[in-house]
Amino acid sequence: MKESLHIFAGDLKNSFKDLLPIIIVVTLFQGLIIQSVPENLSSIVVGLTIVAVGLALFIRGLELGIFPIGEGLAIDFAKKGSVFWLLTFAFTIGFSTTVAEPALIAIADKAALISNGLIDAFWLRMTVALSVGFAIALGVLRILLGHPIAYYIISGYILVVIVTFFAPVEIIGLAYDSGGVTTSTVTVPLVAALGIGLASSIKGRNPAIDGFGLIAFASLTPMIFVQIYGIIVYNLADATTVAPVLTEAVETTKAVATAYTFSAYHTFMDLVGVIKDVAPILIAIFFFQYVIIKKPVAHLQKSITGIIMVVLGLYAFIVGLEMGLFPIGETIAYQLTDMGNNMLIYLFAFLIGFSTTMAEPALLAIAIKAEEISEGNIKQNVLRIVVAFGVAIGIGLGSYRIVAGDPIHYYIIAGYMLVIVFTYFAPKYIIPISYDSGGVTTSTVTVPLVAALGLGLAENIEGRNPLIDGFGLIAFASLFPMLTVMGYGIYAQYKQSKKESIV
Repeated sequence: MKESLHIFAGDLKNSFKDLLPIIIVVTLFQGLIIQSVPENLSSIVVGLTIVAVGLALFIRGLELGIFPIGEGLAIDFAKKGSVFWLLTFAFTIGFSTTVAEPALIAIADKAALISNGLIDAFWLRMTVALSVGFAIALGVLRILLGHPIAYYIISGYILVVIVTFFAPVEIIGLAYDSGGVTTSTVTVPLVAALGIGLASSIKGRNPAIDGFGLIAFASLTPMIFVQIYGIIVYNLADATTVAPVLTEAVETTKAVATAYTFSAYHTFMDLVGVIKDVAPILIAIFFFQYVIIKKPVAHLQKSITGIIMVVLGLYAFIVGLEMGLFPIGETIAYQLTDMGNNMLIYLFAFLIGFSTTMAEPALLAIAIKAEEISEGNIKQNVLRIVVAFGVAIGIGLGSYRIVAGDPIHYYIIAGYMLVIVFTYFAPKYIIPISYDSGGVTTSTVTVPLVAALGLGLAENIEGRNPLIDGFGLIAFASLFPMLTVMGYGIYAQYKQSKKESIV
């Protein structure tokens, strides 16, 4: 018990360190630029403390429950030798976790509202969930076949670009964003554990090179599927309904966040909501474990404890965000747009992108695994800083794109071309991790803040259409970490070869 408390105290200390960049950014902008003290300051402080506790619980729960179960399942499937059941499990995990993903539900509802119902929220979610199920199954098949991930990802990007030229402009930004919101805080660790466990159990596979990459597939395929969905919807729609009618949407999104008010009922429903989000994953895991594999979970009590900690950690994390981060973040975003100083908007976008990514639980989970699998060659703190820097550049540039009114696909296509070039020069061990880095940056913390910033800019700047211009920031936040992580790998390889040549 004493040892467990000591470990948790260390996790809690690290959580507060992860939140420090957010606190610094918010304090600087609130105090020096906006020059006002938020009315709900005590609520913000309490909220951030709860976020830190939630993050610590979540990480400890992953280590105890989710990681061992995911890796154990992968090894058992590999021993069973049934490709059909392994691919069925991969599809089920991808579909069931995505269809209940809160970030996707929020984006789908927002798209339906802004498009005046032309984009159906339910069918958009189903399209994305099917695409993620397909992606995870395809990624698992790649590991089984031993094919290099770059061939699949580059082919996927080329397909995204081709489909973009046929897709209606109203769907492009939303499609690009859909790729970023599919990888949830619980899905990422489980999918990563599945890929690494599978690569570890198949002879001739390297966990670092072959094990990562499933998350990249889950971020890529929704872009293709949603654009095809948009082509169908807009071609079938009456010409008079295609132009989005903005009624309540603008007024709804423009509302400045108010102070958090405690409600026992809403608090309980938040917990129920988290359980509902995690339930599809647990049902899929235990069904395949006991019905298909026909083998009990190893260290079941320990795993259940870990799962409970993950649920409680996520719950505390979400409540803390609602109390502390979201109200102040949204308020600052809208106040900056009203000030009309574009440079301040870009600076805030850059800094909030960096700070929120450093606190992202999904990235932390992947970074821990990357350090473990690479035997310390990839340092988790360095990886997280490099990824956060990529997100910061992406959101800053994406904000400039909205202000300038440029079409999103020019930026994204140019970014994909750079990804292809970097892939050619980057060391093999860093490529799958860099591809996954793009998917894990847009999860629990980042998506709501980034979506609010993008839509807020599009609604407050004259001549911008929220449906065409407001979406897309999440896509920028997913793209640029791939470049910065591969750039880090190229630099590290150059330093190593230079060191060896001197010796």
